[in-house]
Amino acid sequence: MNSINPNKIGENLIDLISNQWMLITSGTKENWNTMTASWGGMGYIWEKPTSMCVLRPQRYTTEFMNKNDFYTLTFFPETEKKKLQILGTKSGRNINKMQDSGLTPIYSDNYVYFEEAKITLICKKLYYQDLEPQNFNDPKLAEKMYPQKDFHRMFFGEIVECLVK
Repeated sequence: MNSINPNKIGENLIDLISNQWMLITSGTKENWNTMTASWGGMGYIWEKPTSMCVLRPQRYTTEFMNKNDFYTLTFFPETEKKKLQILGTKSGRNINKMQDSGLTPIYSDNYVYFEEAKITLICKKLYYQDLEPQNFNDPKLAEKMYPQKDFHRMFFGEIVECLVK
C-alpha cells in the first residue's frame, strides 16, 4: 500500500461509506475488534483532516474505541462485500468472527487494518460525544432511528495516514 495525502482520495466518500461500507477497527494485536459500518463522514476540523464514525453503545467495538487512542477505517473492493456482511452480523464478543471472514489483519503497535483493503485511514482519536435525544431538531428522526434509545457515540479522529492500493 502507498501512503497519500487524504485530500488525494479519488473516490466519492459518501458512496464509500454508505454503499460500499467500511470496517471500523480498534485495539492492538493482542486485543482488538472490528465491525462493519455504513454511517460516518470525513472532513476538515480543528485544522486537521478528520474522520467521524458513530457506534451504538452495545457494540463490542465501542469498548475498544473507548479505551484506545487509534482506530482504522478500511474500505474494500466490491468483491469483499460478503466478508463485510459476516463482520457486521456476528459479534466478536462471543466468537472469533475474523476466522470466518477470510480477511488478513495487519498489526501495528497501536492499530489493526487489513491486507485486502483498497483504502485504509489510520486515525488518532481526538474527541467523542454521545448523541443526545433533546438535540435533534426533528424528534421524529430520533424516534425512527433510535426506537431502543441506544443513541450512538460519535468519535472524531485525525487522519494521520491514508494508505491506498
